[in-house]
Amino acid sequence: MPLAATDGSDANELGRQLARAGYLASDELALVAWLALKLERPLLVEGPAGVGKTDLARALSEALSRELVRLQCYEGLDEARALYEWDYAKQMLYTQLLRESVSSQTAGAATLTEAADRLAGADTAFFSRRFLIERPLLRALSSEAPVVMLVDEIDRADPEFEAFLLEVLAERQATIPELGTIRARSAPLFLLTSNGTRDMSDALRRRCLHAFVDYPPPSREQAILELRVPGLAKRLAEQLTAFVRDVRALDLQKAPSIAETIDWARSLVLLGAGALDESLARSTLGVLLKYEEDRVKVGPTLTKATRPL
Repeated sequence: MPLAATDGSDANELGRQLARAGYLASDELALVAWLALKLERPLLVEGPAGVGKTDLARALSEALSRELVRLQCYEGLDEARALYEWDYAKQMLYTQLLRESVSSQTAGAATLTEAADRLAGADTAFFSRRFLIERPLLRALSSEAPVVMLVDEIDRADPEFEAFLLEVLAERQATIPELGTIRARSAPLFLLTSNGTRDMSDALRRRCLHAFVDYPPPSREQAILELRVPGLAKRLAEQLTAFVRDVRALDLQKAPSIAETIDWARSLVLLGAGALDESLARSTLGVLLKYEEDRVKVGPTLTKATRPL
């Protein structure tokens, strides 16, 4: 039975909305995404690279009619790139423009201390929102309308950044020393993705709902191809999904992602293929596989997949 929501929607309806946005989510993934939305909890989505974790955020944004705000994580990411930084060039420009006003305020001051006391309130003017450069996290918190806030590949960021993120995720707020605590104007849907290059802390996991997204079974991947690749023949879709399943079972440097399978299917359709032809498939394998060693390894599998029944 579908789970009822106060606004009349449910997990099944969210799954249908995601499908209309071009994303075929499993029932479990649609349910946990719906729960994250209704409970206003962050969602941590883990799984191998290329299974559609980032695209889930795009689809949720479209399905919910929300703006998508993205923060791409990397080693060395800090608050200045994720939350805010001060526009020092603009502050200096204002200082030059207001130089005469500053001079008049300090005129007649007997000591440097007296001059500084007269300007004691001026620093608040130069550390105000007009000089603040909003980075993705602050933009999500400041938005009047709720957004989908994607924190992509959180496992690439340093543990220190992960610790900084805890306040934002748990309280939907951030502290800026010069301005105080800024609380979210609406409730962003936080979606964090991880490829598993390092384990997330227990503190982060405790604040999030969790989903694991793996490569889909051939039936769902075929449905994804048919949804995302107009004009794809059913026979070709069946062959591609069966072939890619066998390829992912090999010991490759990089297993093909769903996005790469879609690109390969589009390429074959563009070239007029209605079924998997060995010569054409072999000449276009660079769309699916990105290492020469991998293309050599899948040669026998390709020959088998294109062998007449």
